[in-house]
Amino acid sequence: MSIDPAAAQHPSNSRRVSVFGAYGHTGRFTVAHLLAHGWEPILAGRDATKLAALAQDFPGLEQRVATVDDPASLDRALEGAVAVLNCAGPFSESGGPLIEAALRARIHYLDTAAEQQPVIAAFERYHDAAVQAGVAVIPAMAFYGGLADLLATAAVGDEAGADAIDIAIALDSWHPTAGTRLTGQRNTARRLVIGGGALQFLADPAPTREWTFAAPFAKQDVVALPFSEIPLIAQHLRVAEVHSYLNLTPLKDLRDPATPPPMAADAHGRSAQRFAIEVEVRGGARRHRVAAQGQDIYAVTAPLLVEALERIVDGRRRGDGVIAPGQAFDAADFLRALAPDYLGLSGLD
Repeated sequence: MSIDPAAAQHPSNSRRVSVFGAYGHTGRFTVAHLLAHGWEPILAGRDATKLAALAQDFPGLEQRVATVDDPASLDRALEGAVAVLNCAGPFSESGGPLIEAALRARIHYLDTAAEQQPVIAAFERYHDAAVQAGVAVIPAMAFYGGLADLLATAAVGDEAGADAIDIAIALDSWHPTAGTRLTGQRNTARRLVIGGGALQFLADPAPTREWTFAAPFAKQDVVALPFSEIPLIAQHLRVAEVHSYLNLTPLKDLRDPATPPPMAADAHGRSAQRFAIEVEVRGGARRHRVAAQGQDIYAVTAPLLVEALERIVDGRRRGDGVIAPGQAFDAADFLRALAPDYLGLSGLD
């Protein structure tokens, strides 16, 4: 994709941010978090009725209806914004059109993709155009994907690389949103890990093992289940092997069609779900583990997105183009900025 050099520069002084999929579960958290940090969200999405209902909870915000198959509507949805935060999966459908719209507008783009293939496609298709436009495109800036990439980057630290990285996630439950269920139904691509320093298919059947988490999770049976952290890490860390695991408890919830969606359990609207994510880096005789714990995998995505947005706009990013979170930011500093309000951290040097 090429960029028209005569196009207007992105409005770098703007505090307006378009949130596509604003009425979705993660989108609502994102809108609220943007407002709390002095941003002006533009409520964007496919469904005018849902946008109007959302506006009742957030009065005074502009609503813009847009669909991924109508580029002109996407252009209108992004007009006047400094960035677009795409919270509308499946990202195999929304990612490409929204990135292209962001590049036409010369504004920054972030999304919350857990799927691997849209992230790979973003790196392959849009990097040069994003550099030309002078903007950052950061896919998977969310619990799945970006958080593990930041933890892995912080764990590697100043080392040139690593022999292996293992990532383990534990959830005490998983009440999936409608978007999670839809993405799971449509994401039929075979999952990837890193082996021999390159992307390769996950073994079938997926490997299982035990992982001893910090309290309260302790010892858990886990299964290999890589998400978008794999292509993020592959993009910028030199490592021979990367494997990702999830404990079995949430998979029972996810596979049960009767499991309800998440329900608010506190004044912030977060569910009672608890999570842990631990990253172990091995290099020679060195072993180092970095870990994070918190509440509600959907809610924690909002501070991850907004912290990234702040750093992109105020210049605390490393370059333009399609870039992984750990590549774009000082990973340890980024993670500490989210503690203790959103993440409990251990193992950071």
